Parts: sequence; structure tokens; C-alpha cells
Amino acid sequence: MTDKNRSVTLGSYLALAFAIVFFSGLLQSNQWYGVFDFTTLNGSFGTMVQSVSDSGDGIKTAMTDMRGKGGNGARDGFLFALTLIPTVMFALGMINVLEHYGALDAARKLLTPLLRPLMGVPGNTGLALIASLQSTDAGAAMTRQLKDEGLITQRETDVFTMFQFSAGATIVNFFSSGAVLFTLALADGTPAVSASIGLAVIVMFAFKFVGANLFRLYLNLTQGKSDESTTTTSVQEQAK
Repeated sequence: MTDKNRSVTLGSYLALAFAIVFFSGLLQSNQWYGVFDFTTLNGSFGTMVQSVSDSGDGIKTAMTDMRGKGGNGARDGFLFALTLIPTVMFALGMINVLEHYGALDAARKLLTPLLRPLMGVPGNTGLALIASLQSTDAGAAMTRQLKDEGLITQRETDVFTMFQFSAGATIVNFFSSGAVLFTLALADGTPAVSASIGLAVIVMFAFKFVGANLFRLYLNLTQGKSDESTTTTSVQEQAK
């Protein structure tokens, strides 16, 4: 658990900078610097032969992932959950290492003045925020750890979860699927999509904050602001 009385040193800021780069996906590559990227190190499962056929031109095989094809029910759900285990374990392991070197302390001090007015959560959620843009599993695991260790309240957890739920894994999903739309053109050669990729990313990111604040407003209307005001005082004391 993070020591809230521990001073923030230069090493803490260096650990935070490394964490931001590590979980942001900036270095995702098969080059040597890919070893400093979460997704690259997390890797992927290999494929397995699903079927073999002889079309007359030789034997052809069809490949599939470890879940196979046509599964259903609890058994298929178990295999899906199994694929999440490496990601969650790796993310929590890295967070514990970075926490030891003060990354969460630095994040709380630097990001609380930004994240508190934006959506009412403390700065120590910053690493989970960055990780959630690349991996929903890693972001969820970090958020759960923050909640279990008492670093964020139930209300902050709810609001922050809404931020992650909207356009989950924004960067990875958009650039692996949605960005291809911007390469399409009409018959006369003009782009099929007039907006830019950068604008699309900005809009998605902005509406993640909108979604979080709409849920924050709902909680304020239905539960009051007592929990939020208490947490604000607590965070101000921690930042001193």
C-alpha cells in the first residue's frame, strides 16, 4: 500500500515518467525499444490448427486462436477469462514495482490538481487512466487495486469506471479498427471521411470525460456530495 506520508523525490517522478511511456503504447513495436511497452511485453497467444482440407491443390489448414470456434456457455466464458489472466497479472506486477519507486505518489501530487476538477478523482488514478487507453483489462485491474488499498473511494471508483467504460481501450481499438475508415475514398477520389484522425481521437477522449461527469452528476443528485467533499479534503492534505 502506498505510504501517503512518503516524500516525492526525483526518483518518483522518473518512475512516473517511465510508467506513462510504458502504459501509453508510444513504444509499441517489434524493434528493440518495444521491451519498454506494456502491450509488446504482454505478447499474444499463438494460433492452432482448427481444420485440415485437401482441395486438390494441396493440403490447406485453417488457423484459430486458443478459444477455438463455436464455443458457448460457461466453458467458452472460462477460456475467455483465461486469456485475461496474463494481462491482469502483468499489469498488477508492474504497478507494484512502480509503486515501490514512488510513481503513484508523484502521480497523486502532479495529477490531482488536474483530475480532481475534471472528473472528481485523485491523481493516483492517472496510471490506470493511461493504461485503460491501451488495455481495458490493465485499467480495470489497476482501478480495482486502488479501491482495495483504500486509495480511492467507492464513488471515485464508480466515476472512474464510467470514464473507462466509454470507448474502452480507445487508442488500440481505434487504430486497429476505426482508423481504416479514414483511408477510404469515394468514386471521384475525395476522402470518404472528411474529419481527421486526430479530431476523432480528441472527440472520443473528450466524451470519456463527459460520460464520467454525467455519472458524477447522477451520483450527486441521488446520493449527495458528502463523499466527494470528504475525499477532496483528504487529497488536499495528502498533497501537502
